[in-house]
Amino acid sequence: MPVQAVKPVLYFIHQENERGCIMRKYAKFYVTPKGEKAARTGHPWVFGEEVTKVEGEYQNGDLVDVVTHKGKYIGTGFVNDVSKIRVRIISTNTNDKFDEAFWERRLRYALDYRLTVMGEKDFNCCRLIFGEADTFPGLTVDRFNDILVTQTLSLGIEVRKEMLFNLLIKIMREMGQEIRGLYERNDVKIRRLEGMEENKGFFKSDLLDPTCPTTTEINENGIRYTVDVENGQKTGFFLDQKYNRQAVAKIAKGKKILDCFTHTGSFALNAAQGGATKVTAVDISAEAVRMTDHNAKINGYENIVKGLQANVFDLLSELADKKSHEYDFIILDPPAFTKSGSTVKNAIRGYKEINLKAMKLLPRGGYLATCSCSHFMKEEFFVQMLHDAAKDANVSLRQIEARQQSPDHPVLWNVPETYYLKFYIFQVV
Repeated sequence: MPVQAVKPVLYFIHQENERGCIMRKYAKFYVTPKGEKAARTGHPWVFGEEVTKVEGEYQNGDLVDVVTHKGKYIGTGFVNDVSKIRVRIISTNTNDKFDEAFWERRLRYALDYRLTVMGEKDFNCCRLIFGEADTFPGLTVDRFNDILVTQTLSLGIEVRKEMLFNLLIKIMREMGQEIRGLYERNDVKIRRLEGMEENKGFFKSDLLDPTCPTTTEINENGIRYTVDVENGQKTGFFLDQKYNRQAVAKIAKGKKILDCFTHTGSFALNAAQGGATKVTAVDISAEAVRMTDHNAKINGYENIVKGLQANVFDLLSELADKKSHEYDFIILDPPAFTKSGSTVKNAIRGYKEINLKAMKLLPRGGYLATCSCSHFMKEEFFVQMLHDAAKDANVSLRQIEARQQSPDHPVLWNVPETYYLKFYIFQVV
């Protein structure tokens, strides 16, 4: 059953005892030396098995203090006994008061960062909040023009979202950014692991337009897309490959391209914009292919980009059996083949299969763009897989670029889970 969390007190006033020492009224969670070491190095997660003792009362979703086995303060975070991550640390400063002013500062900091690294033009379509990388554990906020799309995966954020979302809208408007609607995409199973129900729909606020539609149009890299925030994958559109798509466009001129796992055609359309003469955009989803064809049409590329509904594994095998060399540039942008450490070996086999077949299909001098969007597929695993695939295909790989997710999805070095996208462009020689 979902946890019924009581709306938490946002902060407690520090008091002093008769000796003049600060007494905090948060419950104390004592942790093991292993848990202390992880927290001291900046990782915000305290797992259930790392908690040795609890002092004080609390409700799930409340703020609690994390302390060493000797009682020395480490940090303060959201507690949830239902989750494997029992505490998600949000601050290591004992002077912080977790009121609206605190959260407003955090939001402004995240938005100012995006405006700086993305620029005014790309700020219109980017990730505004990236969970732990912005010290908003479990919260994602994507901006698609005048609609914000959120996903809330931690109880601590869930019970504070009304305050946070209204603050976010207020700040955006103060920045001169018009926001009509905020759509919640909480239709993910992981919420149940946190004791929360799945749901989706518009967030209700007096600051928002109640007639806001669930589709909007965005412009990324000069290409128009229709985004369905209600039914699209994840939050509606994958923003993390923004600049990787530009890298593909840069070398696409005159090429015949096979874009595998196209989703809504973003790599395909960037390739067309870069001068590709033919692009076949493949996806197993009929809706994804329909959306790809729609996006090609509104950009005037319907004679270059053609959607194809097919299983990529089967299609690559069919092309290999025919010894086809119809394409001189292949793009592999698969979904995450692994979402846990226990399935990495199977994932490596999947990644190797598609990369090996692609390398065999390409003529010498052809180009390959390939990536993995799974954190669990570590970079060293992905690189070794590419080495092995190249060896089995009897080709060499000339690296053109090694890239990662765009900077609106920042990588926090002390939180390795924030680094997930590995992207390479090679010439096959």
